[in-house]
Amino acid sequence: MPKNAAFTRALLPFCLLLCLAGICLLGCKKKNPHAEETVVFKPEPISPEDTIKYPNALITTLNRKNKWVDSVFRRMTPDERITQLMMIEVFSNKGPAHEEDVLRLIRQYKVGGLIFFQGGPIRQAKMTNRLQAASKIPLWIGMDAENGIGMRMDSAMQYPLPMLLGAINNDSLIYQMGAEMAFEFKRLGMHLNFAPVIDVNNNPHNPIISYRAFGENKDDVSSKSLAQMMGMQDNGIIATAKHFPGHGDTDVDSHYDLPVIPYGRNRLDSLELYPFRHLIQSGVGGIMVGHIHLPKLDSTANLPASLSKPIVTDILRKELEYSGLIFTDAMVMKGVTKYFKPGEAEVMALEAGNDVLERLVSVPQALQAIKAAIRQKRLSQKEIDRRCRKVLAAKYWVGLNKYKPIVLDSLYRDLHAPHAHEMLRRLSEGSLTLLQNKRKMIPLEDKKRRTVASLAVGGTKPTFFQKQIKNKLTTKDFFLPRRTTKKDLEKLRKELLKYDLLLISIYGPSIRPSNNLGFSPQERALVNELIRKKRSVVVLFDNAYTLNRFEDVNQATALVVGYQQLPAVQAAAARLLTGDLTPQGKLPVTVNAQFRYGDGL
Repeated sequence: MPKNAAFTRALLPFCLLLCLAGICLLGCKKKNPHAEETVVFKPEPISPEDTIKYPNALITTLNRKNKWVDSVFRRMTPDERITQLMMIEVFSNKGPAHEEDVLRLIRQYKVGGLIFFQGGPIRQAKMTNRLQAASKIPLWIGMDAENGIGMRMDSAMQYPLPMLLGAINNDSLIYQMGAEMAFEFKRLGMHLNFAPVIDVNNNPHNPIISYRAFGENKDDVSSKSLAQMMGMQDNGIIATAKHFPGHGDTDVDSHYDLPVIPYGRNRLDSLELYPFRHLIQSGVGGIMVGHIHLPKLDSTANLPASLSKPIVTDILRKELEYSGLIFTDAMVMKGVTKYFKPGEAEVMALEAGNDVLERLVSVPQALQAIKAAIRQKRLSQKEIDRRCRKVLAAKYWVGLNKYKPIVLDSLYRDLHAPHAHEMLRRLSEGSLTLLQNKRKMIPLEDKKRRTVASLAVGGTKPTFFQKQIKNKLTTKDFFLPRRTTKKDLEKLRKELLKYDLLLISIYGPSIRPSNNLGFSPQERALVNELIRKKRSVVVLFDNAYTLNRFEDVNQATALVVGYQQLPAVQAAAARLLTGDLTPQGKLPVTVNAQFRYGDGL
């Protein structure tokens, strides 16, 4: 089969949907030909007999009789049925001692699954084969890979994060990204992605969601997260929507403390729960419950939603009629451990109605506490068995009933396929958002008598953008690193003020977006002064909210938001500035009074 044939075949259901949509549009009243079109995903009815073809088939599989599930379940001890509900963290870069610890938990306690974090593809594939070989029942393997496996490992492609995707008007590109992510997951022997993030980020000060959300508009979040979810599940990977019932409006990071969400049902129904309802109707396989406290839904002191029966069972399971897999967020996070001890926390999570416990502090402690809770009749073995069967059914859906080791040959090449790079280019180009273009500064022309300085704010050597812009413009490169001395700041200031035009590209401290960029007041003051005094084109390769770090940025002659510093985004920005691209992106969030949701020239 040709290399791209499997990928093309995987997209057939989606193509059929587009064809049907086109047929329907032919019979509709003609619209304004100049009106902007946006591809929006809607749930569609399915046949109960379908097992892989449509996303709702996953929910059907989880809740019906299955011969393979029955045969595996009958061979399990009561303890193994409990530990089948546990997923433990694994790193492929922590060496032999760590791997031995994981092997011990697999052999001795028969845990149900793994969650991979840092490492590399080849190392992870080899480790996966060894761990699977040691397991009595095939392990299901997940990763918290919101923007692809490159989010967690080296030597792998990194796709855009949701804020950038939120700026794109064509959701079919996001579907394709989900399909690419599914291909990479399957190639690495993984089955479950803890994505998409469907929190509505309407709090600019949110330290944990922010750029991980598609934006502040509930319809955008619903449509774009559905596209990503369908891309994954249409191609055999379970998607997990998070963080129920909504983590977008908080200024506390649940990794370090317990955020409090003060709102009641009226607000939640109108905003936070909207994307969850949408994805539930469309068959999302998993939902992760966040470690966030909602006192108006459950007044128990310091109780996170993940441990709350009124939230997990009464609202999610019963009221929203969700019959898919319910996961806790990581049980090692301070949002849980600050107030509840290991073991007791896992018991409470199961009492609340969760199916799967993720990243436990201690498997032995959790197992003993759960067994004691069954003896005390806080939990029932019957309910444990029901959830165990559901986990086994999920393993059947992802193909673990026919488990095969990962083939190592050509693994690196397969994870860097040309069609994936092309898709990344299209995503990057479609997201660029032009917020200002005074005097029609863009597109820039290479004028003989005009001197142009290209300043990388946060850079220490020529950036990809600076290199690309030289294809069309004559520029001289300058750099403003973090922790620049006062003497060097003044020297740089005097030099830059001599130029006719400044290209100011702004970078965060790492390839992942940041919340404050990390520049000193003196460094920010220099950037503000340059924007005020000179003709300037500013390009931000970071979180859109960080525009607020420069109070005079609205005085820039031209302003472009790129959202991330991925090389594909930097290359696209250079092409936009020189007229080879038309800007298409829209701000997915409100930054301040000048730059609001939906802005984009």
